[in-house]
Amino acid sequence: MDMAVSVIKQHLIDPEICIRCNTCEATCPVGAITHDSRNYVVDAEKCNLCMACVPPCPTGSIDNWRTMPKAEAYSLDEQLGWDVLPEEKPLPASVRADPAEAPSADEEALRPAKGERDEAVFVASSYGATLPPWSAAHAYTNLYGPKSAQKALAATVVGNHRVTEVGAHGQPDYDTHHVVLDFGSLPFPVLEGQSIGILPPGVDANGRPHHARQYSIASPRNGERAGYNNLSLTVKRVLEDHDGKPVRGVASNYVCDLKVGDTVQVIGPFGSSFLMPNHPKSHIVMICTGTGSAPMRAMTEWRRRLRQSGKFEGGKLMLFFGARTQEELPYFGPLQSLPKDFIDINLAFSRMNRPGGQPKTYVQDLMRQRAADLAPLLNDPDAFFYVCGLKAMEEGVVLALADIARGAGLDWDLVGSAMKAHGRLHLETY
Repeated sequence: MDMAVSVIKQHLIDPEICIRCNTCEATCPVGAITHDSRNYVVDAEKCNLCMACVPPCPTGSIDNWRTMPKAEAYSLDEQLGWDVLPEEKPLPASVRADPAEAPSADEEALRPAKGERDEAVFVASSYGATLPPWSAAHAYTNLYGPKSAQKALAATVVGNHRVTEVGAHGQPDYDTHHVVLDFGSLPFPVLEGQSIGILPPGVDANGRPHHARQYSIASPRNGERAGYNNLSLTVKRVLEDHDGKPVRGVASNYVCDLKVGDTVQVIGPFGSSFLMPNHPKSHIVMICTGTGSAPMRAMTEWRRRLRQSGKFEGGKLMLFFGARTQEELPYFGPLQSLPKDFIDINLAFSRMNRPGGQPKTYVQDLMRQRAADLAPLLNDPDAFFYVCGLKAMEEGVVLALADIARGAGLDWDLVGSAMKAHGRLHLETY
């Protein structure tokens, strides 16, 4: 008897290219993507081919598929054990029907991510844009590193200094560093909002080379030192895991301990959507916590340099910046020296002692306090919003935007969808 075999187009992630930035898992509206300490993987039972994770991936590692019988789909355990993607297997002769093709990223990029979910559930990540602002400069990506024409690029450390007064729990070793890397004569063009991968030396517990860690660029397009082929990073030393247990982050401690003159293996650059607008009078609202300030620093510094040149008329700059205490806020000192007519700064501290038992303050609380100023920008086609920091902040920030919109008599579903479609609301959390 002629029986058709059920065929799927299984979505897979290339472990050789993936830099473990968590963008795919954060973006997936159906919870199909998970990870361990080594690999990010896709659950074939949950994946509905919505493509929401494909456009935001900075490396293209997410854009891999295998056409195969559903009964032979690769399990999560199999995928977690991979160092490279397996070759595609030939389909058995009993397969008669052509598998359904997955929709293209271009077809999905302009609409909110689909998902088989309860519509009553608020999915903050579904509002994040996967397209850059229309006036953003062209971004170069994947010039160096895994599977590109060039191997990792050796950069030289030309600066490393601490940018926090004290770290978590009042301990001085919980610090954040500003690290400057120079690329010499080799081209490494970057834009504000892009990131790079750092390859720590050595091997992991299984004897395999450490995979790359991603860091957002904290300097503008013409360099930390204007006119030089360099860039800067904002790196927090990791000394505990998410449960508060002591652990030394491999890459963060390596980078924080670098000395001037050391060389570092760099791959990238990555990112083609979390980019700043370039047209005159465009407004930028920046919402961040901790080292999520890196791309915001880059955008602010580029606008500051343009302003000094007298060749660019920028719109409003608003910053909502959160940390546990003032001492843990990166770049606190330099922030105080920026002109008030240049940038509107709002700082939130969640662990400060407050008189009368007042509640902790987070960035979303300050946003609600500034609702009268933010509401007009939500509906302004020249206003762009950027959110960067820990994943935990994402829902609170987007809910605050939704509340501000509704408070102004706007339909958030329409406004939020339009902001996504036109590259006006960008979410980069980890």
